[in-house]
Amino acid sequence: MSKIQLMSHLVAGYPSDELAFTAARALVDGGADILEIQLPFSDPSADGPAIQGACTKVLERHYKTADGLAFISKLHKEFPNIPIYLMSYGSLIYTPGLEAFCKKAADCGVKGMIIPDLPFDFDEGLTAACKANGMVNIPVAAPSMSPERLEKMANAGFPYIYAALRTGITGTETSVDQATLAFIKKVGSGGSKVYGGFGISTGAQSALLGDKVEAVIAGSVFVRLITEHQNDAEALYKAVRAKAAEISHLEG
Repeated sequence: MSKIQLMSHLVAGYPSDELAFTAARALVDGGADILEIQLPFSDPSADGPAIQGACTKVLERHYKTADGLAFISKLHKEFPNIPIYLMSYGSLIYTPGLEAFCKKAADCGVKGMIIPDLPFDFDEGLTAACKANGMVNIPVAAPSMSPERLEKMANAGFPYIYAALRTGITGTETSVDQATLAFIKKVGSGGSKVYGGFGISTGAQSALLGDKVEAVIAGSVFVRLITEHQNDAEALYKAVRAKAAEISHLEG
């Protein structure tokens, strides 16, 4: 099987900046094409237990947005050819001002923003602020959206749309069935490229999605591996790299 584009999700600073960097290196070496870096947040609406737990641990260290951006900047310097998307929630980027935040993010090497709780058509100016700073806003589509609203998003001219492949929180396994594939087709019906994720944890799942999406998204599976091996950097690297290679079908 040919290589599948992989967007891998990491929580900045989890369980430490050093180990998060080790995990990022493992992801890239394992075939990740895009790094989606989440700024830790205390009250997430889309994250499952693995990611929420990771965020809590990082915030207990009094980790700030500036620390997360510094981590992203370091990643960009190490992997200049890997696009980095910043994932966060509206209040974190709205409080300092969208324009100011987007400029800072772009200066750190961020290429796109994923803010699940800002609706695509009431985004407080996020799309414009991203465009002004050479980034893209990547809105999130969910199967729970009405057909009319989904069609409106699909035809709104976004270069990319993040398709959450089921409702609810991420982390539990998603079955890729005909309904999933039909949803992906609707999301991309206006010409946007589609990133598909939520509950993707195996090579078998990604194989079903590989030719239907621009990239497969996986996150909680990596966070669980990082948690499991957080006391052994070498084991963490090997486990994360192996899982990324499985999902991306790096070895063909």
